[in-house]
Parts: sequence; structure tokens; C-alpha cells
Amino acid sequence: MTTEPGTTMPGLLHRLPGELAPHRRAIAPLAVVALVWSIWASGPGWATPAFVVVALAGAAHGVIDARTHRLPDAVTFPALALTVPLLALAALGYRDAGRLGQSLAGAVVLGAAYLALHLVNPRGLGLGDVKLAVLLGLPAGWAGWDAVWWAGVLPFLLGGLAALALLVMRRANRSTAISFGPWMLLGAALALSLARLG
Repeated sequence: MTTEPGTTMPGLLHRLPGELAPHRRAIAPLAVVALVWSIWASGPGWATPAFVVVALAGAAHGVIDARTHRLPDAVTFPALALTVPLLALAALGYRDAGRLGQSLAGAVVLGAAYLALHLVNPRGLGLGDVKLAVLLGLPAGWAGWDAVWWAGVLPFLLGGLAALALLVMRRANRSTAISFGPWMLLGAALALSLARLG
């Protein structure tokens, strides 16, 4: 059987949006870990596909932001466009419309908090972080308000400790730019893991 050019897995990887393609080798193993974790963290259950989408987008964001200090819309917007309807289907599956409302509210609350911080200090927190907060707020809201709280707080605790460690080791100074996306992702993953264990 013949296939059209570019339809094999290597071909598909090469057709990724420009900002993803250069990082595909680093993203791939992290995506596998994210996939396994998201299946566990979601139950698994009706919400699993939505959690998988967010986790895979997170794997891409974590690598790209750590390397380039960017959280590309080419990852965030498609993930948002997929996650909301997938959570709506999950709410239908569970016959729990309130769960979808809670998920959307979590996205709004987390996004609004990050937007406020961005407006106070645009150089310290970019719009990419704000958009990522909206995406992470969806599964956090689905998991509950405790998860939303910890998804908001843990990144600053973890990122602050990491920055302090770099300062102590003299590997950074007060003007050094530190990617915040990976800490947002780690904080959200820990928050959702705590919710799953709870």
C-alpha cells in the first residue's frame, strides 16, 4: 500500500508548526511521560481525552519555553479549542453540567489572576503565561477548587525556590530572565496529582 508524501510519522513531525518542529526530539519523550501521567491523573474516565490534550500541549510548551522563553499560540489555541468541547462531552458522559461550569470557571479565575499580574508587571509575566493559565485552569477546575488554588500558587513557590537557588549558586542575577512556563506546568501537574490522590 502506498502513502502520500508526508503521511508517515517522520513526515508528520516535519510538518509541525515552525516553532515546534526544531524541538520535536526533546518534546517526544516528555510527551510520552505526559500521556501516561494524564491518563492516570484523569481517572481514567470521560475527561481523559481533555487531560491528554492539555498534557501533550504542556510537554511542547515546557520544552519550547525552557529553550526560547516563548509559549507559542500555535500550541495554546488548538489545545484550548480541543479541550473545551472534550470537557463538554465528559460532562455529558457524567451527566454533570456543573462540572463543566466549574472547569470553565477555573480557567477564568486562573487566567484573570495571571492577567492581573501581567498588567502589574508585563516584563515579569508575559501574555503567553496568561493564555497558558487559562488552558491549565480547565483541568484544574474540573478537578476542583483546591486544584485551581494549588495550580495558581505552586508555580510561584517552585519558581521562586529555583530562582533563589540559581542566585545562591551565582548562576543567575536579579536581571536574569527565567522561563516561568515550566514552573506553571509542574505546579499544575502537582496540583492535579494531589487532587487525584485525594
